[in-house]
Amino acid sequence: MIRAVLFDFNGTLSQDEPVWFEVYRDLYAARGRPITSEEYFAQLAGLSDEESVATWLGRPHPELVEEGVARYLERASDGSTVPRDAREAVAAAAASVPVGIVTTARRRVLEQVIEAAGLAPHVTFTVAAEDVTRTKPDPEGYVAALARLDGVAAGDVLVFEDTPLGVAAAKAAGMRCVAVLGSAPPERLAEAEEIVQRLDAATIRRLLG
Repeated sequence: MIRAVLFDFNGTLSQDEPVWFEVYRDLYAARGRPITSEEYFAQLAGLSDEESVATWLGRPHPELVEEGVARYLERASDGSTVPRDAREAVAAAAASVPVGIVTTARRRVLEQVIEAAGLAPHVTFTVAAEDVTRTKPDPEGYVAALARLDGVAAGDVLVFEDTPLGVAAAKAAGMRCVAVLGSAPPERLAEAEEIVQRLDAATIRRLLG
């Protein structure tokens, strides 16, 4: 029995990985380190902002992260990156079980987008980048979420993720994981229990039984 549902945010609920790519493509190019779409999705998708920048540029650049977040919010703070299917999926899950969001995104990014998209009333809690010391693929975020679920066993939690890093984190926490296509090809998501073409209410209702 599924007793709780946890969603990743970037690329799973919010179809914004292309937005993040465009933001960092421009910022990296201005610093003499261009990146292609293939490189971004293969190497950086799923990392926190800080880890993404440090990985590509070789060291931390806090000022660049702040600029990236500001540019992202200019494009996405209206909630437009969250499609109707995803909104309906969250509502369908919340009608049956507690719903949480576990993300490597910063809290102010997460909160602005889910509020604008109308998801906030359906979400019981969130775990953002600031709430952990180690982000995905480390399971810390999902372990923190489990502590918020008041005795629900890890094996009774269903997670939706879109990257290999996220799938690894959920599985390491002992949770069930369904991968949503979009950010990574199916072969990179093979550790998930199931791979679905899209996230929608029908998928939620089928998996919750």
